[in-house]
Amino acid sequence: MRPSRRVILQGSAGAVAALSLSAFAPAEAAQAVQASSSRRTRLDHDWRFALGHAQDPARDFDFGLDQATYAKAGRKVASAAAAGFDDSGWQSVRLPHDWAIDLPFVANSNPPPAGEDDPKAAHGFKPLGREHPETSVGWYRHTLDLPADLAGKRLSLEFDGAFRDVVVLLNGFIVHEHEGGYSPFRVDITDIAAPGEPNVLTVRVDASLGEGWFYEGAGLYRHVWLVATDPVHVPQWGVMVRAEPVGTDARAAVVIDLKNEGDPEAVCQVDIRVVDPDGVQVAEATATTTLAGWNEGQVETTMTWNRARLWSTGTPHLYRLIAEVRVDERLVDRYEQPFGVRTAVFDAARGFFLNGQPLKLLGACCHQDHAGVGAAIPDRLQIWRLEQLKAMGCNAYRASHNPPTPELMDACDAMGILVITETRRMASDDAALAELESLVRRDRNRPSVIAWSIGNEEQTIQGTERGARIATTMVRLINRLDPTRPTTAALDQDFGEGVSPVVDILGFNYRTPLMEGYHARVPTQPILGSETGSTVQTRGEYVRDDARHIVPAYDTEHPWWASTAEEWWTLAAERPYIAGGFIWTGFDYRGEPTPFNRWPSVASYFGAMDSCGFPKDNYWYYRAWWRPEPLVHLFPHWNWAGREGEAIPVWVHANVDRVELFLNGRSLGSRDVVANRHLEWSVPYAPGVIEARGFKDGRALAPVRRETAGPSSRIALTGDRTRLRADGQDVSMLKVEILDAQGRPVPAAAEPVTFDVSGPARIIGVGNGNPVSHEADRATTRLTFNGLAQAILQTDRTGGSITVTARAPGLRPSTLQLRAA
Repeated sequence: MRPSRRVILQGSAGAVAALSLSAFAPAEAAQAVQASSSRRTRLDHDWRFALGHAQDPARDFDFGLDQATYAKAGRKVASAAAAGFDDSGWQSVRLPHDWAIDLPFVANSNPPPAGEDDPKAAHGFKPLGREHPETSVGWYRHTLDLPADLAGKRLSLEFDGAFRDVVVLLNGFIVHEHEGGYSPFRVDITDIAAPGEPNVLTVRVDASLGEGWFYEGAGLYRHVWLVATDPVHVPQWGVMVRAEPVGTDARAAVVIDLKNEGDPEAVCQVDIRVVDPDGVQVAEATATTTLAGWNEGQVETTMTWNRARLWSTGTPHLYRLIAEVRVDERLVDRYEQPFGVRTAVFDAARGFFLNGQPLKLLGACCHQDHAGVGAAIPDRLQIWRLEQLKAMGCNAYRASHNPPTPELMDACDAMGILVITETRRMASDDAALAELESLVRRDRNRPSVIAWSIGNEEQTIQGTERGARIATTMVRLINRLDPTRPTTAALDQDFGEGVSPVVDILGFNYRTPLMEGYHARVPTQPILGSETGSTVQTRGEYVRDDARHIVPAYDTEHPWWASTAEEWWTLAAERPYIAGGFIWTGFDYRGEPTPFNRWPSVASYFGAMDSCGFPKDNYWYYRAWWRPEPLVHLFPHWNWAGREGEAIPVWVHANVDRVELFLNGRSLGSRDVVANRHLEWSVPYAPGVIEARGFKDGRALAPVRRETAGPSSRIALTGDRTRLRADGQDVSMLKVEILDAQGRPVPAAAEPVTFDVSGPARIIGVGNGNPVSHEADRATTRLTFNGLAQAILQTDRTGGSITVTARAPGLRPSTLQLRAA
């Protein structure tokens, strides 16, 4: 135990490089901070892709690695890496790209007996793995046009992640091999690159081995960057800022790494400035050092300024540190590092404190997966998903169970969302420690990050001495790289054993009732709910039907190990020593189709939202108790033909004082609202209108109604944004809702909606949130599920007007106008 570390969480912030800000800021703002002496260019466009395998003789062309791959440098290692290789038959793709979503759903040809879980279900019944070599290996090609003025520069490629086993070739040479589906990696290509000429970049990705027990995607599902620097430069993740408030002012300890990848000795002057959120310079310093040829060094300084603007969940103020490196008075590098000023403290008795104020962690665990695009989530969609979580009341995010994309982390910094970030493997081998180190170095400046998680439910080792030794090695590395933040691990058993005393904060996965006893036994260790709830629901369904793999959306259904939303949150809310919790999960995701765990279910039922981000009813439970604005949410729908006179459970999630229920204008009585609990009536069904009227401080709120709808009549098409950036990456999230002739939602509508697009944009994916659907993700038609469907519209790189029309047979279509510029 190290109580002193548990009360220190002082931080800093930000993205690795300024161009990352384009995830949530206008493109011109990102370009404005790019120095002429250093270039970082995102390579998202003009890729070619093909599925294939080196050992598959049935392919029409051989582009696999040959037997002489490692025999002689420069010998032909893959025909696909040759400049003259004909890739005209390959698919044109842009990054991020996940080829697994294009694969069909395939039922297990030898399923287990009824009642047993199907092992193929965990990854969503996609044909990936060693038994599917023909669909588990993919090849990418890209022509890298390097300007002639890059001669003499140091050139590298930075991969934010690729799933999973990667071979990178440039101009026919193998330049790097990498394993690890979630860790970023860097490739120095200086010796092989040919500035002034076309360079052939070829990447082989092998997804035969998985790392998780959930859908993980396949391919270059994160960004790839070209980086060009002078020989003397700040390396990747080379700036560390540890900022903290001092009274009303601020102090920041700054460490800047420098590299000299050239022969001459370099006398370096580093000019350092701090710019506030409004762009006003508030501090400056200068440091000098001398670097021998092919050597590394550091400069350090402490900077102070007045009137610190603190980063918080409500006011996520971001400062920027700008480091300009000069050699012989010539600017050779300019590096920007966003950061924040704040304190964050875990207290074993009182919970979590941000800037000295108590704050319950209202969090969600999320996989990197969304309907239509799989693991290849565009940056703007990452932001949209966080917006939905924040609208629900979330102030925290747990990356589950791997490092997230840097763009998601950028957005958390900018939006004021606290993060527990997690490495993929709890292990102390060299590769696992390298992955952990890259995670900490990449994200240790971020104000959003409040803890490092070293593992999740490692049942075979988490309660053992071996597990304690592994955890000690991992924690030692984290403390060396970042002594300002605590460590944690998510356990589902063995509380108090093995790993438990090694980490600073103990995470409880589901075993919420055990938290009180543990706190009584170990009162000096902070605790939180690392996974909570795990309620299973099908959006818009209210009667269980095992034959159709449907579970009702009341807060009643959960696996044996879990609890309802109401049960866990009531306990956590009423006990100050529980720092908060992270629901499992924010969104449904592919694979792990609990509670059925067999065909035809292909996705989970855990989310407060479905895989499209459409809210389930539990979303409104959290919204009621995680946000202060008055809310009354009434469910279910009121279309129950054939059940006239039968009792229908009617629930209300509300945070007001009292709610009165009406059926067709007749009062069914009122209920006083009890904190963190729901209200419930049993109502004999009669067609018409059911209505809930909430009262707050003696004032009546606008009534909430559910009306019996008629048959489908028309489509309502909306977009979350209608003005987009013409950068080939921006997206608008399109929502389709089926209405009757009077404009009322049709709750069970299943209509085949087709999206027609004119203008400089395209549909990159569709979904409907149905965990049993086997429809294609990359399509322009989708069946609505319980009245809703979604399409993701992505811009091209030319501006102009965009028109999207949603059509379905027999229904009035709907048209949406957008513009890209």
